[in-house]
Amino acid sequence: MAKKSIGPVRREFTPWEIPGHPPFIEFRDVTKKFGDFTAVRNLSLTIFEREFFALLGGSGCGKTTLMRMLAGFETPTSGQIFLDGQDLAGIPPYRRPSNMMFQSYALFPHMSVEKNIAFGLKQDRMPASEIGDRVAEMLRLTKLEEFAKRKPHQLSGGQRQRVALARSLAKRPKVLLLDEPLGALDRKLREETQFELMSLQEDLKMTFLIVTHDQEEAMTVADRIAVMDKGELVQVATPPEIYEAPNSRFVADFIGDVNLIEAAVAAKSDAGTQLRARNADLTLDTDQVTDAGVGETVWYAIRPEKVRIAQGRRTPGAVNQVDGVVWDIAYLGDVSIIHAKVGADDRDTLRATFANVSRLVENPINWDDEVVLSFDRDAGVILKG
Repeated sequence: MAKKSIGPVRREFTPWEIPGHPPFIEFRDVTKKFGDFTAVRNLSLTIFEREFFALLGGSGCGKTTLMRMLAGFETPTSGQIFLDGQDLAGIPPYRRPSNMMFQSYALFPHMSVEKNIAFGLKQDRMPASEIGDRVAEMLRLTKLEEFAKRKPHQLSGGQRQRVALARSLAKRPKVLLLDEPLGALDRKLREETQFELMSLQEDLKMTFLIVTHDQEEAMTVADRIAVMDKGELVQVATPPEIYEAPNSRFVADFIGDVNLIEAAVAAKSDAGTQLRARNADLTLDTDQVTDAGVGETVWYAIRPEKVRIAQGRRTPGAVNQVDGVVWDIAYLGDVSIIHAKVGADDRDTLRATFANVSRLVENPINWDDEVVLSFDRDAGVILKG
């Protein structure tokens, strides 16, 4: 029987699944307070060598504070931080084997591209011949050879971003810290640069730690993601696991688009769980076994792309089917999103997303159409909180 995994990607690089594998970066019971405000609360986290790791969360969740403590710009109120087995307590930022790339890039406007890249190497008193070789290597890796003599104001936003990246990598730190590095780029350039970052990290075999509030960015570049909220870790897992198997309503709602159906446990067995939706005429038959008791309130999380939609009415008595009326339609070119009202309240809606695989559509679904929405028993996940 073919091996199954959550999501379409099965990565070969999975040191976190090896028992006893030593971490490269470790936060051990770390707390950071600013007066009465606790930015990071008793947090423990391990990151492995050569991992591309993402800290993901909304504004004020503590992700940047966590990175700044690793870089040495902030000091933990309590707890310890280790890098490659070394306790970083008391070590100033300039002596740590890490480098940080800031969102603002912080390039020297009066220096050329090559001089910006060489600056940190000169500060470390590297021999001039070695500096030249290292700068040439960085220019090649970041595809900036033809811009070496230009000043920052003569470059595009994407080119300035690559200069900042080259300068951060030139000193060959053990870990590169990326603080919202792509936030200033337009959408198309940001998507292109994400793949460039991944290729660069693979080529250099370095450890990258990125802080971002952009879910798509984290899902694209990272081997694993730590979702943070209010200074705490909510879930740490691979992108497919975060998306397909969230451990809470917060994660399900924060990552991507999701339907959260409030329901009561109607029946349980070794083969799965049957739920009854609270606000719609919908019986849910799932393959998931839950420890919630019969009658207990749970939420069924299902992604819109896993919901099928068709004109007509459902089969009487069918499970995982519900009648609806089209309330809104969004055409995005590659996909369409349909909101269908399925309950008495206008807020009781289900979203279905489908790919626009054909230019011409026969009998397209329209506003106010009666539709039936359906899904498979393994399409969603039961969440208790």
